[in-house]
Amino acid sequence: MRRGLQRALLVLTHLAAVAAGFALGIYALPILTAPPAPSADEVRRVQSGATYSATFRRDLKDSDALHWGEGTVTVSAQSIALSGELAPGPDYKLYLSPEFVETEADFLRLKPAMARVGDVKTFRNFLVPVPAGVDPAQYRAVIVWCESFGQFITAARYR
Repeated sequence: MRRGLQRALLVLTHLAAVAAGFALGIYALPILTAPPAPSADEVRRVQSGATYSATFRRDLKDSDALHWGEGTVTVSAQSIALSGELAPGPDYKLYLSPEFVETEADFLRLKPAMARVGDVKTFRNFLVPVPAGVDPAQYRAVIVWCESFGQFITAARYR
């Protein structure tokens, strides 16, 4: 009986270690594979020609210790730039929304009316070109969303 308990405990501890390693890998992989972030000068240069400006804040309803953004985000017809930071994570997408949202439920409700701008691949500063046919003046907010896990990261109202 004692030997069976030892084996069960050994299996459980190994499974816990594998699960912890897997979770750590999901968190660390995007950081390890991220391209170099744009420099502060590059971001400032793009931001100087922006039409709109807003602030990503950590205190939004569905932001938490693992899902947040902070800094100044600017929007122009050509690009969206962040001077700040995002919590690292996989598969971040940048969206323009007709309404400001700060919860996953609101994001999912409005997603059909949003414009997907592109991928966010850096976590300190970013520059994302606005695709042809997307007019930021038709929207009111910019949102960072984790597509793989359906997680709200951050948002800012720019109009």
